[in-house]
Amino acid sequence: MKAKVHVYLKPGVLDVQGKAVEGALHGLGWDGVSNVRVGKLLEFDLDGSDQEAAKGELKAMCEKLLANTVIESYKVEVA
Repeated sequence: MKAKVHVYLKPGVLDVQGKAVEGALHGLGWDGVSNVRVGKLLEFDLDGSDQEAAKGELKAMCEKLLANTVIESYKVEVA
């Protein structure tokens, strides 16, 4: 089964990379862009067919490795 994990900074955490992208977009003429936030998407295959069990495994992976839960949130998807 296919798995996706979206990891992004929590609201209120300064997104330095997002600010850099926003500045670059402004420099290229897109002045209407604001509040850019940059995250990451991880995609991979998982063995098994139980989607609920897979979601539990993905959440455990996020808590232990894939996300810094002090400053980042995450969302998991299984298809």
